[in-house]
Amino acid sequence: MFLIDTNVLIEAKNLYYTFGIAPGYWDWLEAAHDARDVASIPAVRDELLQQEDELSDWARRQPDSFWLEETAETVQALQRLAHWAMTEAPRYSQLARTDFLASADYRLIAESLAGSHTVVTREQPAPMALKRILIPDACVAHGVSWASPFDVYGALGLRLVSSA
Repeated sequence: MFLIDTNVLIEAKNLYYTFGIAPGYWDWLEAAHDARDVASIPAVRDELLQQEDELSDWARRQPDSFWLEETAETVQALQRLAHWAMTEAPRYSQLARTDFLASADYRLIAESLAGSHTVVTREQPAPMALKRILIPDACVAHGVSWASPFDVYGALGLRLVSSA
């Protein structure tokens, strides 16, 4: 299953697939969830709900199953990631490590690690970064798969066609 990062949904809403121009994208995303191909986590939903807009309305309409709840395996993965961030990733600043542990990214990666899912994000690796732990770098450190949204769209067969 592909687990979607907040930035994928925000960028889709703001740039490529606005609700008014590309409602088929949002329909496809819901159908992909129904097929158990995509989901996300409550922390991502919480980030989306910080704004009052069409995307937060969309997030509220999604079934509970879209937002995977943490399991005992997720808690173990959270502990493993926290240990890594605080003791095995000393190149990052203390603020970067603290911010990571307070982020939805941390929970998204843990859920992916626990369930052998793939994280979908617009972030790109920056292995020499010091001030922020990026999703791809944390994924690589833990053997978690990650992909760009466009790679996932192709893999899952997203096709947006004109009604004209």
